[in-house]
Amino acid sequence: MDRGVKVDEYLETSITGIFAAGDIARWPDRLTQDDIRVEHWVVAERQGQTAARNILGMRERFDCVPFFWTEQYNFSCAYIGHAERWDETEIAGQLGKDCTIVYRRAGEKLAVAVVHRDLEGLRAELEFENTIGTRNGM
Repeated sequence: MDRGVKVDEYLETSITGIFAAGDIARWPDRLTQDDIRVEHWVVAERQGQTAARNILGMRERFDCVPFFWTEQYNFSCAYIGHAERWDETEIAGQLGKDCTIVYRRAGEKLAVAVVHRDLEGLRAELEFENTIGTRNGM
C-alpha cells in the first residue's frame, strides 16, 4: 500500500489476476509517470470498465486523463491532469471567481485548474489525451 492499493498500468495488483479500481487504486499516470490516486466517481467508473476488460484478458492500459470536478451552488471548479509537484504556475483571470491555473514542472504542463471555465477544462483534457497518445505511439 502506498496511500492506496498500488496497481500497474492495467490496474493489476502485485498479485497476478487481482485487480483494483476506484478510490483505492493508485496507478501510474501516463502523463507525469507518478503513481496517483484520484477520488472521483467518473474516474472510478472508467477504471472499473478497464479492469473488467483486463479480467477478461484484453490487456488494456488505463491511460485516461485524471480529473475531478465539482459544482456547488453557483461555483464550478475542475482540475485536469495531476501535479503533486510543480515549479511554475500561470494564472489567468481572477482567483476564485473566473480563472485558469496551469501547473508546470520543468516547462511541461502537468495540470490545469479552472473556475467557471468549463470549456477550457475540456480543451485541457483533450490536450493531455493527445500528449498521452503521442507518448504511446498512437
